[in-house]
Amino acid sequence: MTSLLRSPAISLMRRRCWMLALLPLLIALIFLFAASDPAPMVSRDETISPTSIAEARRLLVSNDPRRLRRGDERTVVIPSALIDTAINHFASRSLGGRGTFVLSDDTAEIQLTIRAPGIPGPRYCNLRAVFQEAEGEPHIVAASMGSLPIPSALAEWLIASAISIAGFSEEWKIARQAIRRLAFEPARDSVELTYVWEPHLLDRARSMAFTPQDLVHMHAAQKALAGLLDHYAARARVPLSQILAPLLAPASDQTLSANRAALLVLASYLAEKNLAMLLPEAKGWPRARRVKLTLLGREDSAQHFGISAALAAWAGEPAANAIGVYKEIDDSRGGSGFSFADLAADRAGTRFGELVVDDYPRLYKVLRGSVTDADLLPSLAGLPEYLSEAEFKRRFSDLNIYAQQTDEIERRLAMLPLYR
Repeated sequence: MTSLLRSPAISLMRRRCWMLALLPLLIALIFLFAASDPAPMVSRDETISPTSIAEARRLLVSNDPRRLRRGDERTVVIPSALIDTAINHFASRSLGGRGTFVLSDDTAEIQLTIRAPGIPGPRYCNLRAVFQEAEGEPHIVAASMGSLPIPSALAEWLIASAISIAGFSEEWKIARQAIRRLAFEPARDSVELTYVWEPHLLDRARSMAFTPQDLVHMHAAQKALAGLLDHYAARARVPLSQILAPLLAPASDQTLSANRAALLVLASYLAEKNLAMLLPEAKGWPRARRVKLTLLGREDSAQHFGISAALAAWAGEPAANAIGVYKEIDDSRGGSGFSFADLAADRAGTRFGELVVDDYPRLYKVLRGSVTDADLLPSLAGLPEYLSEAEFKRRFSDLNIYAQQTDEIERRLAMLPLYR
């Protein structure tokens, strides 16, 4: 009799406990809905321009950390368009959203748009933060999420907390200590950054880019590549397909980290760069014998394919495409000339790198079969090559004519079963 009387009370208590447990989630969803908007504040694609690649390269060359000593003070002028591209690339790759950077008199504004999770219908989290220039790091003077203002102190605390949760608090601390001055220059459409070089910054950057597991996989990939090429005579011509398949497909359950590591090791080899320049740990790793890897009989096609595949796997398709076009523009100004054949190899490599990231099970089945170079890259016949800058401008300054060539490349790629 007593148990029958208690049963409804227990059930009621359990329901109340469930309601209390779900209350924070319900409040969060209500807040998220109230702070979200039906339209995105930032609406753009992921495209990276070749100009941004050129600017980034110029900054890296002029601030090569290998030529800096501890305590060196440097001032660098960064175009706002490059910062804008970097923020949008980060938002696209890390947050699945879009971002932008806007300069005004003595402030700079970062805007981010992210699709609101868990809310029916198209709803967007539109975030904005306004920074004011100052000695040292800039400070937030205004922030908002949708129509809801966020106190500056709370916004800075949220950013610091997010960095700490992501495991980058030490790197953030070192970077903040290195910054001496940040000035916004709207007249020059740039940001002027004065910093003091600290070698730990480079070590921390490596630790952010490569996890300990990545290093293990790169070591294994380097050993595998050395073992594969040891069977060939020095300087022998070897089809890339004969190396790519066994290097990339030793197991059906190979992890993304292992696949990306294999592509990076291969790209370093194709570019004839010592991996130890990027990773000091690689100094004692096995050295692969130098052979001539080719794709459809061409060494340059193998290089373009392999390097673009690694870029796509590590940095994404927009970065790989932009770097490929930038390289051809640069070649037209004094190198081997602009080549649509090279662009085709770039695009094939980019598509291959995307498969490694997005659809490895299907790629694994292909690689375990009888793979030839023709499965990786379509025919290059008829694609214009060796164009000087003047000749390129004369023939392809009309964007429609240029698009006809790039469309033809995409059509040929679509004919290959691997890229359908």
